[in-house]
Amino acid sequence: MAKLVSTVFVTLDGVYQAPGGPREDPSGGFTHGGWSFPHGDDDFGRFVTEVFDRAGAFLLGRRTYDIFASYWPKMTDPADPIAGRLNALPKYVVSATLQSPDWSGTTVIDGDLAKEVQALKERTEGELQIHGSGALVRSLLDLRLLDTLHLLTFPVVLGTGRRLFPEGTVPTGFRHTGGRITGKGVSIQSYDLAGSPEYGSYELPDDA
Repeated sequence: MAKLVSTVFVTLDGVYQAPGGPREDPSGGFTHGGWSFPHGDDDFGRFVTEVFDRAGAFLLGRRTYDIFASYWPKMTDPADPIAGRLNALPKYVVSATLQSPDWSGTTVIDGDLAKEVQALKERTEGELQIHGSGALVRSLLDLRLLDTLHLLTFPVVLGTGRRLFPEGTVPTGFRHTGGRITGKGVSIQSYDLAGSPEYGSYELPDDA
């Protein structure tokens, strides 16, 4: 069975909206698009390439799918490790409104999310990967279907924009499995889902 793996770029204050460019997603009046770009370097590129090398299929939310579908089909260099995978491998987009996707290899998922994703995990070879798609990531965490989260935290605070874990997110515990820091200060940390959080106390015992 494939692992369901999410890779998300966030700011120090948890914003994941429009990391790639000013026109990527200005919804809600967001004016800070492109905040990840100044922090790209060889370390960052190596990690992203490693992730895509393990992909067997992609699962995307509708907003991220629309952003990807407007860009990646135009990238036709067969040597590009990201474009090559995204254009060639199966893509599944969660949407109740998308009818006829133009991007080759796309299948729309509009049924029971838990059942559909479980079936995808069972029939995918390699990783079933989610990129961006913050709302979908939260739903899959709530359903306890996500296996691994690669969280890339960029050294910038924006103060506005959609946050990956807003108020009301289901409490979730993770196990740290690895990490690195890029030359430009991006913290890349990998976590496996560990269920509900564990709790303790630094208070003195009652008989102290």
